[in-house]
Amino acid sequence: MQAVSNLPRRDFWTITGSLGGITILSWIYLLLMARDMSHPESLCMAAMRLQDWDAGYFGMMFAMWTIMMVGMMVPSAAPMILIYAAVARKAQHQGTPIAPAGAFTAGYIFMWTVFSLCATLAQWLLDKAALLSPMMVANSPKFGAALLMAAGVYQWLPVKDNCLRHCRSPFHFISSHWRPGNAGAFRMGIKHGAFCIGCCWILMLLLFVGGVMNILWIAAITIFVLLEKVMPLGNQGGKISGILMFITGALMLFK
Repeated sequence: MQAVSNLPRRDFWTITGSLGGITILSWIYLLLMARDMSHPESLCMAAMRLQDWDAGYFGMMFAMWTIMMVGMMVPSAAPMILIYAAVARKAQHQGTPIAPAGAFTAGYIFMWTVFSLCATLAQWLLDKAALLSPMMVANSPKFGAALLMAAGVYQWLPVKDNCLRHCRSPFHFISSHWRPGNAGAFRMGIKHGAFCIGCCWILMLLLFVGGVMNILWIAAITIFVLLEKVMPLGNQGGKISGILMFITGALMLFK
């Protein structure tokens, strides 16, 4: 993190404050929505009970997924964004024009917005197949078990290791995927977001196991993703967790 330490204090606090503000606002939204869902007479719960997938309901679910992904994934992207900002500042001092960190962050969030659209479509399909309860939890133990076992297997696949390596090595990512200008920074953000999705997409689907609006479950997955990316033993820990996920799923499947 030597590069981040060289970042001017004003830039550091501006970026961390912006990322922290986005994250806090996202979690406030999730907490308020979870609270509304706990009240049987709320408009949110009325919509859940009706489960009428019109444009308004789809839009509400898409917004929920998008805000949730921002709240869950922006913290784990903060080290990459700060290092990008430090590199940008150094290049600027050397007379090289470079895009601000906001363009990179926008590309990253754009990719998770695309994922949120896919997650909303998946929720719609699962709902039509009667595999989800009104509280957006898998109502089939076999379906939940299959998701856990699949997530456990994915933790051991080479594609997971490759994506995680890019997410855990900011300097390698920036040097390998460098693009100049605002459009280039946006594309870099998209690529980094794609690698993060490659790491975490199936972990996000586990929200259907513990509850899409279960705040404790959301927080647990968020912490797991963050530790897997930043801890020195994150790779080994991920494989151990994969074994535990698979065993838990198998026990659910055959009990």
